[in-house]
Amino acid sequence: MSANAPSSRRLSPPDILARKGGAPIVCLTAYTTPIARIADPHCDILLVGDSLGMVVHGLPSTLGVTLEMMILHGRAVQRGSSHALLVIDLPFGSYEEGPEQAFRSAARVMQETGAGAVKLEGGQHMAETIAFLVARGIPVMAHVGLTPQAVNVFGGYKVQGRAADAARVRADARVAAQAGAFSVVLEKVPERLAREISEDIAIPTIGIGASAACDGQVLVIDDMLGLFAGFHPKFVRRYAELGQLADAAVAAYAEDVRARRFPGPDHVFADDGPG
Repeated sequence: MSANAPSSRRLSPPDILARKGGAPIVCLTAYTTPIARIADPHCDILLVGDSLGMVVHGLPSTLGVTLEMMILHGRAVQRGSSHALLVIDLPFGSYEEGPEQAFRSAARVMQETGAGAVKLEGGQHMAETIAFLVARGIPVMAHVGLTPQAVNVFGGYKVQGRAADAARVRADARVAAQAGAFSVVLEKVPERLAREISEDIAIPTIGIGASAACDGQVLVIDDMLGLFAGFHPKFVRRYAELGQLADAAVAAYAEDVRARRFPGPDHVFADDGPG
């Protein structure tokens, strides 16, 4: 069970905000009910990330993910969890047009999934939108540094915030906090910059490819379980190799079927008896 976590209700954005500088915040992505059931008792935040486009649907990036896809998976995770704060990404194209569009998208996500907050990418250029949503009752987790929805602008999944670019990332995090975000994801930024930002702003920082000095950490669950066979980012620690175990299990099943060892006597029904 997570540190300081109430046992009788879901964690809320104010609960996460209150953890600034305290016990580290544990966050993982989740996209399905079974995975949510496994992760929920151990996590403070379950993030239905738009990474589901790549991890679950085999898309080349997050850009093809739709609002309907996020809602579908958000509902699944909500059904499988009861403790962690449920945060759902707003996908590309659903909020960048302006605050009003962002509100319509965020309100629909929260109404149809029961999520406690939404996440959107961007800092300085999203300040007005963050403030607009928060003022209308929608808690916002911000996301700065490497923002995957802008991967074409960055020219790939490159480290952000090196040298002179550090000022931009630092300003993005500071402005997101000032606009009312209750936390901010720092993705793929140098360790020293992540540490400085975490010390500078008053809201929790959630690192992914950042620093242990962040107020919390997030990983894509399929990466840390060794299920996703795509690329293997440096910042991922693989806590298991379930993909290899699954491959071996499927191979054994296929061999048994071809050899007529399965189904065996224990797996079939007699003319009379139970079942």
